[in-house]
Amino acid sequence: MEGNRKVLIAEDEATQRRLLSVKLKKQGYEVVEAVNGADGLQHCLEDPGIRLVITDLMMPTMDGFDLIKKLRKKETRYTYVIVLTALEDKKSIIKALSLGADDFLTKPVFQDELNLRLSSALRLLKLESQDELIMTMVKLAGSRSGETGGHLERVLAYCRILALDIAAVSPSLVAGKNIAEEISQVSPLHDIGKVGIPDSILHKPGRLTSDEFEKMKTHAKVGGDILKEVYEKTGASYLKIAFEIAMYHHERWDGGGYPEGLKGEEIPVSARIMALADVFDALTSKRCYKDAFSYDRAKSIIVEERGAHFDPVVVDAYLRKEKECINVLERLDS
Repeated sequence: MEGNRKVLIAEDEATQRRLLSVKLKKQGYEVVEAVNGADGLQHCLEDPGIRLVITDLMMPTMDGFDLIKKLRKKETRYTYVIVLTALEDKKSIIKALSLGADDFLTKPVFQDELNLRLSSALRLLKLESQDELIMTMVKLAGSRSGETGGHLERVLAYCRILALDIAAVSPSLVAGKNIAEEISQVSPLHDIGKVGIPDSILHKPGRLTSDEFEKMKTHAKVGGDILKEVYEKTGASYLKIAFEIAMYHHERWDGGGYPEGLKGEEIPVSARIMALADVFDALTSKRCYKDAFSYDRAKSIIVEERGAHFDPVVVDAYLRKEKECINVLERLDS
């Protein structure tokens, strides 16, 4: 988040600009000052680190309305825009918001209100950064593993269905919709560890030898170690879930999985959900070494593995949401 703590102030009145600058610097923000919209736009174009803009609306050369329009037209990464205005000037507020402003502050600006507005901005930019990181890692994993976009999209959908159901039925396992959504959003990272597997094994058209399979199995720990290191550096909760999924999605409920042979509730619930979603998609998808199984056959295998490969709670969620899983399979079948 430190990279998002740079704020541009576009304000033609020097006293107002400096007062606002002092307030921001007190809170640890780096401030860039601009005397009008044109000056502010130039700063934003030259410095991609500026993601927060506070702008007056009435300025010479280029006013705040034009600054908002040009920012929205030219930006490659989202810039959060807060406009400064008088309380009674509701028409200007509505116009600014319609052009793409995110929020507004009324003059005079009070420190507490300023802090609240910027906190909202930082939350939004943090979410965007999270999505960017996930997508970058997903592309990295996909480029090496050869996984199709369809596979990743289906797995995400299955994980979301299962996690939301468990959150509703067994909240002690999945504590709310937010956690369920995080599980689904990071699920495409489950095979990121395949970046460490040689192409000769990863893209082999036939079945693997026992030695090759042992090498392939190492992708779980490789992926887990990658994500654990990033999690420990950032502290982001969603990366902890991503680590659990990558590291443990090949563990089995009966303890016969890998890489650590965890059993039952020793396995994080996110990985238990991922295990069923991944196997279900593998069963119902055509691979280079097999044809797709029918839905009924895939379902019978899942049910037979209840309490063996899969957590009974997750299998029960799958059975409750059977129609939704079929809909995903039919809609996203590649």
